[in-house]
Amino acid sequence: MKRSIIVVGCLLLASPILAQSAGEKTGVKSALGISPSTADFVKEVAISDMFEIESNKLVIDHTKTKTELKGLVRSGKMKAELPTELDSSHKSKLDKLKSENGKDFSSDFDSMQVSAHKDAVSLFERYAKGGDNPDLKNWVGKTLPALKHHLEMAQNLNKSK
Repeated sequence: MKRSIIVVGCLLLASPILAQSAGEKTGVKSALGISPSTADFVKEVAISDMFEIESNKLVIDHTKTKTELKGLVRSGKMKAELPTELDSSHKSKLDKLKSENGKDFSSDFDSMQVSAHKDAVSLFERYAKGGDNPDLKNWVGKTLPALKHHLEMAQNLNKSK
């Protein structure tokens, strides 16, 4: 029993020392409430800001493609209807995310983003090769590079963890 108390005591005394040498990425400093070094602070804030800017671009890009696609359909250059609501598969995914939080939400969200972007890239590539509407094929060709970039960013979410 005395040994256990001594071991725990040594670990408690060593924790702040170990935490100071650990990078901010490990979360040890955060968990122990230790201030990050200036270099770690600047790095983390800059990365956080870049992430926020880039992730907001995703929303802007998706809003832009939605508007452009609507314009193409409404122009009468193709016969197609735009859906007004999600299909059952996408509704269930969204419902699942709404019911989760913390690590479960984060893990499922990241996985869903990768999967959705892989599916979208495949869909766009297939239409670019064999689609029957030249205006839509032209739009697909212009949109595909941004979509591939979104896929890379989604895949990097998993790698950064």
